[in-house]
Amino acid sequence: MPALPPRPAAEGTRGRILLAAPRLFAEHGYHGTSIRDIAAEAAVQPASLYAHFPSKEAILAELVLAGHEEHHTRLVTALLDSGTDPRDRLAALLRAHVQAHTDYPMLAVVANNEMHALSPPAAAPAAAVRRRSEALLAEVLAMGHQQGVFDIVHLEATAAAIGGIGIRVAHWYPPPEAGLNASQLADVYASLALRMARARQPASKPSRRMLGQVRHTLRVRTSIRYV
Repeated sequence: MPALPPRPAAEGTRGRILLAAPRLFAEHGYHGTSIRDIAAEAAVQPASLYAHFPSKEAILAELVLAGHEEHHTRLVTALLDSGTDPRDRLAALLRAHVQAHTDYPMLAVVANNEMHALSPPAAAPAAAVRRRSEALLAEVLAMGHQQGVFDIVHLEATAAAIGGIGIRVAHWYPPPEAGLNASQLADVYASLALRMARARQPASKPSRRMLGQVRHTLRVRTSIRYV
């Protein structure tokens, strides 16, 4: 399981540093990890590390931004592929959300749990991406509520609740006893989100057999002659 999504900037010594840091930050936290720890994990000298990053905070900031950008890109792609029904769009968002956390769990843990350790200027780029991701979810929920597809009591509270589910997946997936692959787990969370939005069931499409019966009935009725 890769630690990071493919990135042009993650090559050579710089790439080794970025690949080494997520595990340390995820297991020990930002404040529990030193520059020497990262350098040792990446098999570089601390002085060499500073040639690529001015500080430990700069490493964390790049990882947090990478996590948020990967997550946001997946959400946008999911919406583009999901059609217009708000139920389909909400389910697609949740599947993409969960699979971003199962595909890159250490990065997800760092992006979600250690962002608070950044100074406001260092956190600002990732915070902007996070707001755009939150807006995607809020827009889908609002659209579904306006169309009568979702029965939402409080839009902001529902968006916050749905946005929060799936984040902890990165801490425990995949346990052997789960019995679910990543795609199946994403489907479970999509179903949960639809229930939280109190989605109404779409009108069932008539079966071919039912359509055939209707056509037969119409033929019989139109063949009746009144005298």
